[in-house]
Amino acid sequence: MSGDNGTEQAVRRGRPTGDHAAKRAALLEAAASVIAREGYANASLRKVAQRAGCTTGAVTYYFANKDELVTALAESRFDTYDAMLAAGRERADLRGLLERWLELVARDPDFWPVMSQLLAHARYEPSFAALIQRRYARYRQAHAAALAAGQAHGTVRDDIPADLLADQLSAMGDGWMMMHPFEPERFTADRIRALIDAAITLIAPSPGPGHARND
Repeated sequence: MSGDNGTEQAVRRGRPTGDHAAKRAALLEAAASVIAREGYANASLRKVAQRAGCTTGAVTYYFANKDELVTALAESRFDTYDAMLAAGRERADLRGLLERWLELVARDPDFWPVMSQLLAHARYEPSFAALIQRRYARYRQAHAAALAAGQAHGTVRDDIPADLLADQLSAMGDGWMMMHPFEPERFTADRIRALIDAAITLIAPSPGPGHARND
């Protein structure tokens, strides 16, 4: 991550001991914590190392510089999105998807502050913006596929294309994530259930006469 001159970078050192994947994940969590609390511009490899309780050299073994670390962090966040969708894709479980989304908001209040910082950074870094665009497009496609499966099962309205419903639900979820750090009192257990019920009602098939279901 950037130091005083914005170009902090260190030579990789010998292989650290222990679980490689676990250590890498711990460093990503430390980076997320630093970015959430201090912002992208004020984050550095040194601060990540301090947060993780290790040396800067240990960080640079896994991530050569700030760009590499932040790229890995963004990928890991989108991996979380993908896992949420995969968990309910086969059963077209849209309610379960919304529950997992809001659970993520409640469980990790740093999730959206970090994503907002990464999105702001992407505004000025074309290569990073391309990564965000690619991963978000993949997420929307998977979300649309889950909704299309619901349409095929008759559990999701089919008078609006699945890709448009995916955009609408994604915007709702992004809005929940954005506001949770500022208004956590809005996201009590009862209100989360009410939000989910409202979203399901919005995408449910119309009970009116003449509505065709794709059974």
